[in-house]
Amino acid sequence: MPFQPRVAILVPAPDYYEKWQPAFARKAAALTGAGLIVEQRVWTDPGDLSGYDLILPLFAWGYQRDVATWYALLDRLEADALPVANPVPVLRWNSDKAYLSELGAKGVAVVPTVEVAALDDARLADARLQLGAEEVVVKPAISGGADGTHRIAAGEAIPADAIGQRRLVQPLMPGILTEGEFSLFFFAGRFSHAIVKRPAAGDFRVQEQFGGREMAWEARVDAQSLATAALAAAPAPPVYARVDMVGDATGKLHIMELELIEPSLFLHHAPDKGAAFGTAVYAAI
Repeated sequence: MPFQPRVAILVPAPDYYEKWQPAFARKAAALTGAGLIVEQRVWTDPGDLSGYDLILPLFAWGYQRDVATWYALLDRLEADALPVANPVPVLRWNSDKAYLSELGAKGVAVVPTVEVAALDDARLADARLQLGAEEVVVKPAISGGADGTHRIAAGEAIPADAIGQRRLVQPLMPGILTEGEFSLFFFAGRFSHAIVKRPAAGDFRVQEQFGGREMAWEARVDAQSLATAALAAAPAPPVYARVDMVGDATGKLHIMELELIEPSLFLHHAPDKGAAFGTAVYAAI
C-alpha cells in the first residue's frame, strides 16, 4: 500500500462565528485527492502535533483577534522543529502588514502605506499629506477579514476603535470601486488561477460577509509579474500563496497584501479544481 502522509489542518474553535467548513471541504478534497490523510486540530489549542508529516495553518481564522496565542503557536512550532507549510518564518513575516514597506523598499509596487504608532487627528492629517490623498483607508497592521478596516473621507472622524491604536493608513485606491480587487493564486511557485472580487454597491470591502462577490479572471501578464516579484521577497518560497492587488487611477496594479497563512483559495475557480494545490502540499513533505 502506498505511503499516505498525515497532515493536520489548523481550524478555528467550535464556537467560531464564521462558517469555514465549506471551504475546508474543498481544500481537504484536493489534499485527499493527492494521497494525503487530512485531520483537523484547533489552532488555539492543537495538542500534540508531533505525529504529523505536515501542519497546515489553512484555517487559523481569527488569529488577528488573539495575536499573543498565534505568535506563541508559531514559537512552539519553530522550537519543536515541526514541519509546517508555509514555513514558520513565512507565517511570522506575513502576520504583520509591515512587510508592505519591505516590498516597497525592494521596488515592488505596493499600495502606498503610512504606518502610525498611535492614530489621532494630527497623525491622520500628516498621513494624508504624505499620501496626497483626502480619502483614506485605515486598518490594523495585524488584521484579517477586513477587521477594524475603515474608509475615512475628508472631514470624517476617526472611528473609536482606531483612536490611539497602531494603524496603517492608505489612500482609497480608485480601482477597488471601478474594477475590483484581483487575487492570483500560486502553488509551489507556479501560477494556478485568478479571480476578481468586487464590493457591494456603496461599500469598498470585497469580502463575502460584506456583500462582495467574485468571479474568475484571466490574469494579465503585468499582474502575474507583479505577484511573482512580491512572492520573491518572502523569507522562503511559499507552498501556497494568494496575492491581492488593486489598480490606481491610471490602472497600474499595486500589491494590496500577500495571503500566506490562511487564505481562501477559491479552488472551485481553478481549472484543475485544486489538483496543483494538493500536489504542492504533498511535495512539501
